[in-house]
Amino acid sequence: MAKQIIKGNVWWAFVSSFAIWWLIYGGLLYYWFHIPIGQAVTDSAVHVILLAAAGVVISHNVAYYRPAAGTMKFGYASVVSFALAVLWVCLSRWLLITAFPKDTIYIGWLNNAIPIHALVGWMLIAGIGYRSQMWYDAEEQQEFLKRKDANEKIVREAELFKLRQQLQPHFLFNSLNSINALIMLRPKEAREMVLKLSDFLRGSLKREDDQWISLSEELKYLQLYLDIEKVRFGHRLTTTVAPHEDTDKLLMPPMLLQPVVENAIKFGLYDTTGEINISIKSWIQDTMLYISIQNPFDNELQQPNKGTGFGLNSIQRRLYLLFARQDLLETVAHENIFTTIIKVPQTHDKSSNN
Repeated sequence: MAKQIIKGNVWWAFVSSFAIWWLIYGGLLYYWFHIPIGQAVTDSAVHVILLAAAGVVISHNVAYYRPAAGTMKFGYASVVSFALAVLWVCLSRWLLITAFPKDTIYIGWLNNAIPIHALVGWMLIAGIGYRSQMWYDAEEQQEFLKRKDANEKIVREAELFKLRQQLQPHFLFNSLNSINALIMLRPKEAREMVLKLSDFLRGSLKREDDQWISLSEELKYLQLYLDIEKVRFGHRLTTTVAPHEDTDKLLMPPMLLQPVVENAIKFGLYDTTGEINISIKSWIQDTMLYISIQNPFDNELQQPNKGTGFGLNSIQRRLYLLFARQDLLETVAHENIFTTIIKVPQTHDKSSNN
């Protein structure tokens, strides 16, 4: 609709400019060259109408054929405009001589004015051709960028969907291994873990189409995962979840924290026999949601800065695809505390992703 309005405005500007030129040119012929009013109006109308037609012809011509690049990019419009200018001068002269065959003075003036008419006509037609070519090139570039953006959006959404789908099998594989380990030793806890796993997967299906959820919803979903892991590790695993009250309604991609917490459990509990506490905090700073996950680790047994695994890599990739930034995931190991910080910008237009 907007494009039609713009084209309509351009068309009316084109017609109006030639109508004004018809009046100005006719007035000059009458007052400056003392050509009778009838001949001045006719001469002006013939020249202006045919020149406008030449402008329409070259505009439509470059709409359907334009050299891609190089020296011929504007050379083609120059050649076509020159040919149209010659045709315009010859056709205008023939029509005017036919209209006033006995006026030798006017015909003499018309013949003397051929070089000026040809030069001015070529400049005007070429100007219309160049302007039309730039217009159509810009329009074509806009269409190309729209197609490119649409294609990149489809590719980005497909990769995001693939990453989200990979998270569930990854977690499910680990959970089934845990259930398998519990079946013989602690069958009651194994059944409890199966039920919690069912609730977790049911919740993930409900969020399948959600692009953004609030932090409070994400933490409720995360608690289902923690309940499963607590069945597996018992008293060895405790958690402290302390989100700032101002961050509860801030938006973030769903299933973003579970892989990070799984990574924290892996580095905190695997290859150790003691108890650990995983701390989850959130705060807002400069329109950015910050979420930190901290867990202890054994300096002698583990190197958390190496091989962060699928979980953290997937989170970093998702954040990059959504925000085109590489600095939204940080990991810091200090003494025996490993900290993962996730940053979620809140100025992003999330409505376009729903």
